[in-house]
Amino acid sequence: MESFHTRFSAWTPFSNKSLNRQLFQERVALISHWFDLWTNKQRQEFLFAIFLRCTKSQLRFVQDWFSERMQVAKVDFSTVLPRFISLYIFSFLSPKDLCAAAQVSWPWKFLTEQDCLWMPKCVKFGWFLPYTPTDNEYGAWKRHYVACVSHLDWLTPREAAATYGTLNEPKTEDEELLERQREECLRKRIWEEIALRNKELFKVRPLWVSGTCCSSVLKPRRQPRLSQTVRERVGSHEALEKQLVLTSLEILPKRSNISGSHSYPLLSKKYRHGVHKNDDSSSYALRPHFILISSRIPAYEMVVESVKAGVVSVVYEHSVTLESLLYLIEKALDGRKAQSMGIFSDGDSREINLLQGYKIGVKNLLRPEVRDFWEKLGSYVATEEEGGHVDFFVPLGASVLSDWLGSQWGKAPYAIYFCEAKLQTWSSFADFLEETLKTVRKQLYPLFKELQKSISGRMIGQFMFDTMGMTNILNNQETAQALADRLMELSKEDSERSVVEDNSWDTKSRLSKNDLNFEALINLERILQKDSAEKRTRVVRELLQSERKYVQMLEIVRDVYFTPLKAALSSNRAILSAANIQILFSDILQILSLNRQFLDNLRDRLQEWGPAHCVGEIVTKFGSQLNTYTNFFNNYPVILKTIEKCREMIPAFRTFLKRHDKTIVTKMLSLPELLLYPSRRFEEYLNLLYAVRLHTPAEHVDRGDLTTAIDQIKKYKSYIDQMKQNINMKDHLSDIQRIIWGCPTLSEVNRYLIRVQDVAQLHCCDEEISFSLRLYEHIHDLSLFLFNDALLVSSRGTSHTPFERTSKTTYQFIASVALHRLLIENIPDSKYVKNAFILQGPKYKWICATEVEDEKFLWLSVLRNAIKSSMEK
Repeated sequence: MESFHTRFSAWTPFSNKSLNRQLFQERVALISHWFDLWTNKQRQEFLFAIFLRCTKSQLRFVQDWFSERMQVAKVDFSTVLPRFISLYIFSFLSPKDLCAAAQVSWPWKFLTEQDCLWMPKCVKFGWFLPYTPTDNEYGAWKRHYVACVSHLDWLTPREAAATYGTLNEPKTEDEELLERQREECLRKRIWEEIALRNKELFKVRPLWVSGTCCSSVLKPRRQPRLSQTVRERVGSHEALEKQLVLTSLEILPKRSNISGSHSYPLLSKKYRHGVHKNDDSSSYALRPHFILISSRIPAYEMVVESVKAGVVSVVYEHSVTLESLLYLIEKALDGRKAQSMGIFSDGDSREINLLQGYKIGVKNLLRPEVRDFWEKLGSYVATEEEGGHVDFFVPLGASVLSDWLGSQWGKAPYAIYFCEAKLQTWSSFADFLEETLKTVRKQLYPLFKELQKSISGRMIGQFMFDTMGMTNILNNQETAQALADRLMELSKEDSERSVVEDNSWDTKSRLSKNDLNFEALINLERILQKDSAEKRTRVVRELLQSERKYVQMLEIVRDVYFTPLKAALSSNRAILSAANIQILFSDILQILSLNRQFLDNLRDRLQEWGPAHCVGEIVTKFGSQLNTYTNFFNNYPVILKTIEKCREMIPAFRTFLKRHDKTIVTKMLSLPELLLYPSRRFEEYLNLLYAVRLHTPAEHVDRGDLTTAIDQIKKYKSYIDQMKQNINMKDHLSDIQRIIWGCPTLSEVNRYLIRVQDVAQLHCCDEEISFSLRLYEHIHDLSLFLFNDALLVSSRGTSHTPFERTSKTTYQFIASVALHRLLIENIPDSKYVKNAFILQGPKYKWICATEVEDEKFLWLSVLRNAIKSSMEK
């Protein structure tokens, strides 16, 4: 009876397994029979009831059973994988493939239109989104990419010539009148098309796209899907967009009409009439000496401080234009003429790196814009009969080039503008001062922004100049000197007049002005050829002496650093591994071997030196082996990073550097500082070779080899300069991207920063009234970062720290506009606004104003040139 004991049922056995199994199978067969007789709906209801009664483990069993016997053929990976992995997979697709993938399904459409996929593709071509998308908006970068691709303009040479014209093409007055009328009609038609397009866009603009900016001026205008008629009208506008940009550049204020409504007050009334009249001797005495100093000069602050009292000095930025430079000169002279003008800029004896993009030399001297610049510059200087002259100062690395050809003034040209002691001090410490001033400029720029073109030494000198009353003393001295010179000239003229009257029969004494000029040229040639052999010998000896010093610096690297590290490795007490030693010193040792051979060749040649001997073939042979230097410069970043890494990770190497760096043996230099010498040596080579060729006669056999050697060294120096420029531009772009919050990726090939301008953003209360009566309110502070292909607009904020005088400037990204789509409009000065202008892109419009009129003119001039350059590419 115990075997028939039941539980949960009066007829289900509990302990008899065989009976239990038999009874269970019979019930399963009965339920299966009923299941076969049910309809599809009844079966579904039965399964639903069964699944509701199942536990999680039983449901998991059912799932596993289905997954083993019924494999799923297709699964959307975007619905299974995490979103960031799906986006990473889609990032490898091209824009065309992304557009095709967006048509597969709604999940794929959502993923393929994410901004993180399309923003790198837009930035790669320099297409920045002109507004900041809202939080709920996606696909903005995709639409911007499609819009930029669909609006690319390509012109044939004939169409480009018809659109842009030819520079400096002579035209008659009738042609100019017809051209002006044609431009007015074209401008009117363009503005009508713009108004029509804006009206259509306003009608169909979605309400949810409002932008993130506070001002109504910055509200973006999306490009919605228009009807076919509207598309045709918009297409006609796109064809004229480039012409509109060029037209906006042409109507910008020039140097003589910056305000747009009246002539710019460049000259005061007391000077406007005095410039053109005949000057007497007193006006000669009041003419100042003028010196232009480029900001590219190393430690230019010290050069400014060495300017003599009474000499007008102007520091100009290397990124300005020729027109801007003329404007600075005109403002500094204030209507006066300069007795002499000096230009202190970097370069060499063949070309002057005056401005960015303008290396003044023999090749480009006859270009129309360069020739026009020198003609206008000469109008600011006194004539040759009045003693006026222009001096060029290009800092060189060879002391032999201090032989000046200015004997007609009785002293070296630098003595007119600079104090010799201070200039010599600058020459000795320029490199060290420049490295120190880089950090100082970066730290003090927010505090001394208004005084960025001056330094403390200049302020002290000006203060002493004003309080001590040196003006009257200098004027009296200059007047006395001018009178003395004039009396000497009068005495010479009287003596020559008497000689002519007494010897009127001698026709040879009646020399014309051309004969005098020819005689002056002959005398100058005699001066140049005088003692040429002695000067040539002195230059070659200086080449040998400087090469010996250079080799000694390379030997310091070998003896102080390489030899001890190699000995420690050989004695099983290694400080550095063999691989690290090979990375650090293999290239520099090869350079040492090459220059040691070059030094021996120079020494052997100078032991039997004579006027007929040559040095060009030795330098040419050295120039053909510069691939050793190429290996060093290619590995130079790796060498510096290896030094830093080993210093951080190996305590023994850190102790070794601390014991050997900046000692008497190393000339108070560290290992990275010693590795700088190869890059600086080529500029010294170039200057010394120019000096040798200068004192080598044209018929000398060494002349051709020297020219070949100079071309080799000059070509290699340009290669080094290009490497430096690429590294500096990359670091500069990284710094800008780091300080601007929300800034897109700026690192791009051939992109560089041209200028940064701080402006005030204005908002017009009523744009219906005329310009002269409009009221503006200051709503934001903006910083405009001008690159060679785009304009980046950011808002600027200032925060102060307690107990500190310095302030911290923060930047927030607003928008960026490609230069070829940027329109500029000038706002004439009125009672209510000064120095204002309008920047307008496809999506945004900014009304900006600078603090002073000089900044407005310089900014618009640089911006105009940048836009023209970007459209010419």
